[in-house]
Amino acid sequence: NIGDSVSVGEKLLDLETDKVMLEIEAEESGIIESIAQQEGAVVKAGDFLASLKVGAVAVNVEKDEKLVVNEVSKVKSEVSHSPSVRKILHNNNLTGEEIVGSGKNNKLTKQDVEHFIVNGSSSRGPRRVPMSRLRAKVAERLNDSQKNAVILTTFNEVDLTEVIKLRAIYKEDFQKKHDIKLGFMSFFVKAVVMALKEFPIVNASVENQDILYHDYFDIGVAIAAPRGLVVPVIRDANNLSMAQIEKSIKNYAIQARENKLSIDDMTGGTFTITNGGTFGSMLSTPIINPPQSGILGMHNIVKRPVVINDQVVIRSMLYLALSYDHRIIDGSDSVRFLVMIKKLLEDPARLLLDV
Repeated sequence: NIGDSVSVGEKLLDLETDKVMLEIEAEESGIIESIAQQEGAVVKAGDFLASLKVGAVAVNVEKDEKLVVNEVSKVKSEVSHSPSVRKILHNNNLTGEEIVGSGKNNKLTKQDVEHFIVNGSSSRGPRRVPMSRLRAKVAERLNDSQKNAVILTTFNEVDLTEVIKLRAIYKEDFQKKHDIKLGFMSFFVKAVVMALKEFPIVNASVENQDILYHDYFDIGVAIAAPRGLVVPVIRDANNLSMAQIEKSIKNYAIQARENKLSIDDMTGGTFTITNGGTFGSMLSTPIINPPQSGILGMHNIVKRPVVINDQVVIRSMLYLALSYDHRIIDGSDSVRFLVMIKKLLEDPARLLLDV
């Protein structure tokens, strides 16, 4: 607030961009002299936010002055109400401050007040909350993806029984040596990279009338963060061990929860993996993360009866979905790409032998 003391390094405000939350800290000690932008304001680079009087020390504000400010604010709040709202507030000895408005900019409506009088509830209808910058950007990019790409989805199912057995055998040794749990994502990232090497068109992107082939493998991993979906990128995943992949994913997940991902962490990427199975999703059609041309959707692992060698057995099954841009990826390539991932995961020794 204006008049507050701040110290060097003290956080002044959060600046939310399309991708990350930046914490702006005081570079000098002093007091807040003025504030030009209020919470929730949309600002551009170069806009003036606030001024800091360097070296000054805040003084206590008299109680009477605070009361005067509060009274003025209260009067302004009442004046902003419509005549019908002011009348019903006055007749029921209410100020309006105890009621949450459902109108634009949380403005009180007559129905809000009537609902409060009858039910004693501070809210009647839907709360109007502006989208965060991240949510608005996600919505924009998904909309662009649907409009600019010809998206098709192909499906397959994978028997993860052998991967699960492998994890059960080596999980303790793996964690003891690498100080990280052996999860499923490292298997999937490894399988995806091998399949992308075999089908480079799935790792490509469209730019105007050109196809851009990427001879590197930067794999985006979708993570559900408190602020919304983020997709940090594992750079050069083909050069990483499974332990390094697991550590990268864990670090990104922690940073996402703490709003500490940088713009560089989420820039680029040639292919994306998203795992709806962590939330119990059985099947979905993931949307491509532009300008990429493909995204692999993982789903929940369920034990189901399947037929193997004419025998019905119980196996740990998972549905895979590959959404792809049909402008450059043919159906045959997309199907064979997904089949290759299926083979690699059903026989994980292939990941080691590169076959």
